[in-house]
Amino acid sequence: MKYLPNLYFLVLVILFSQTICGQQKLVQKAEKPNILLILVDDLGYGDVGVFFQNERKSRGDDSEPWMATPHLDQMASEGAMLTNHYVPAPVCAPSRASLLSGLSQGHANVRDNQFDKALANNHTLGSVLRQAGYATALIGKYGLQGSAKWSENGDSWPAQPINRGFDYFYGYMRHADGHEHYPNEGIYRSPKTVYENTTAINTGLDKSYTADLWTARAKKWITEQVKEDNKPFFMFLSYDTPHAVLELPTQEYPEGGGLDGGLQWLGKAGKMINTASGTPDSYVHPDYAKATYDHDNNRDTPEVAWPETYKRYATSVRRIDDALGDIFKLLKDLDIDENTLVVFASDNGPSRESYLPEGYVENTPDFFKSFGPFDGIKRDVLEGGLRTPLIVRWPAQIAENKVVESPSIFYDWLPTFTEAAGLTPPANTDGTSLLPALTGKGDQPESLVYVEYFQDGKTPGYREFAQKNQNRQRGQMQMLRKGNYIGLRYDVKAADADFEIYDVTKDKQQKHDLSGLDTLASLQQLMKEEVLQLRIKDTSAPRPYDDAGIPSLKGLKVSKGFILKEFDVQYPYLPKLDLLKPITEKKYAEVEDLQHLKSNYYLLEAFIEIPKDGSYTFSLNTKEQCLVKLHRALLFDADFDKPNSTLKRRVNLQKGLHKVKIYFRNTDDKVAPFDLSWTIEMRSECNVNNEFWIE
Repeated sequence: MKYLPNLYFLVLVILFSQTICGQQKLVQKAEKPNILLILVDDLGYGDVGVFFQNERKSRGDDSEPWMATPHLDQMASEGAMLTNHYVPAPVCAPSRASLLSGLSQGHANVRDNQFDKALANNHTLGSVLRQAGYATALIGKYGLQGSAKWSENGDSWPAQPINRGFDYFYGYMRHADGHEHYPNEGIYRSPKTVYENTTAINTGLDKSYTADLWTARAKKWITEQVKEDNKPFFMFLSYDTPHAVLELPTQEYPEGGGLDGGLQWLGKAGKMINTASGTPDSYVHPDYAKATYDHDNNRDTPEVAWPETYKRYATSVRRIDDALGDIFKLLKDLDIDENTLVVFASDNGPSRESYLPEGYVENTPDFFKSFGPFDGIKRDVLEGGLRTPLIVRWPAQIAENKVVESPSIFYDWLPTFTEAAGLTPPANTDGTSLLPALTGKGDQPESLVYVEYFQDGKTPGYREFAQKNQNRQRGQMQMLRKGNYIGLRYDVKAADADFEIYDVTKDKQQKHDLSGLDTLASLQQLMKEEVLQLRIKDTSAPRPYDDAGIPSLKGLKVSKGFILKEFDVQYPYLPKLDLLKPITEKKYAEVEDLQHLKSNYYLLEAFIEIPKDGSYTFSLNTKEQCLVKLHRALLFDADFDKPNSTLKRRVNLQKGLHKVKIYFRNTDDKVAPFDLSWTIEMRSECNVNNEFWIE
């Protein structure tokens, strides 16, 4: 991108900063935080001590086995717990795609079970932070590189991490590789390959348990950045445990931690890390090796040992916890602890599969009640499938023992990290910065918490679940949160299907559907309208509401014209200008006025009037960076990759007024920066006026 070199120069001397109310100014460069995003696979809300397991232990009921996560508990005491944090999809590929892109599942190009599909060539956490002057790395599980299944050009892996904003990658490229936790050994011994950037590492990784391997490599990379590079760093540390095969480490976690202790990268073939010895799949944590429980809830009968499957699961979770303690010790040893923003999260709710050989009991989340106080697991859009444990620690900015109860979601982290780095996020993001809630500075805007997902099959029939949520048909599912209320649809057949409505602050298990209350009739209608106004159709993941007419806005009085806001900023991308203060704001009557604009960034706000219900084709012709939103739906995105031809999109619209926002950059004061038009099919029946209106 031709503006990138200018930004690299700029971030050395100044940063862009704005207060939460939108005031924008230039200030002297502040120290940017290092950012470490740690993601684990299939860890439930209820698996973390401070979220649920400690409460389970405190009840003293021997029929309820429990696990411990001491380092995660300490992290929470030194930072913030987000108790209403959601993932955008209840399985890993779409959830991670939304996390990396900052887009909801109404806009992300990876949806449903589209494993190994290429992440869209657009802004990512890596690319945005790299443009903000960060060194970037992804270590561990990826699975968004692309494959022959999703590409007409064969399995070319166009979306490898180094092509999506990351300077360095070390880990499993393919999704299925992450089902086993030893590259060279394993229960199934299927082909598994670790990659360093684009180079396959086929030898030398004997006895390297992946949770240990990723941790040791992450520690080495962080240490190198601090000692050899003046840049702040962003690392996405993506574990493939505790998911799937539940393999065990080779030995106990090494003592100490940090620079000189804990896991260490040795870099020698056959001895890559300091736990690459002993016997693979052998070590059970001593807290669980001889654990027993009251299996029949009868104190008069002897307790029995935990099934081996759950000893494995608890050991896997504890291994991640030990790794966190090791990494925090490293941050202290490197004297970067205070100004390193660390986020710990899970990609979806707990899973019932374990991929273990015959003779092991199936790993089911009800043993530890991994779903916590909720119903639902992985593949459900009930709270247990979507609400996951999230902890944030940043000693320089976040107070200790903080609990953030405001709802938030994965794609909020791109704008959060961007703001922490001193910039405004790209205009296409669906997320909202969480810094106000985390730091206590300013008012926290409401997050868009939206989920859509398809999955065959039914919810499990666990006795802990409300009867209405047991063995429930999944199919097309949808969720929207508004304040304390969740709108929920399972097995959706049509766009006008009613939402079940739950007050999840009082009804965590979603037992009591409030949708029949007259007082919530307006909320029901609002939810039905909003879910059609905030998404776009994706033919690779069809929905029963794809072709429903997008509702218009009611009760507005308008006149001809539009509002144009001008912003004096410099970015390599189109920023979310709504968050910045314009230098000018004017009302214009004619689109022709756009032909004589200065070289700058602009936001056009208006309504378009649709004369009748129908199918409309929108066309955008631009040589500039340009992005068009229809309501909250991303109609056109010509920012990251400007088109060489006219963009077109067909949408069904209801008669009336529809809100439009157009973000664009102008570089030529003699030519209009874009041409946007819309036509209706069978236009002979109706005249369409391509004009803008304002309230």
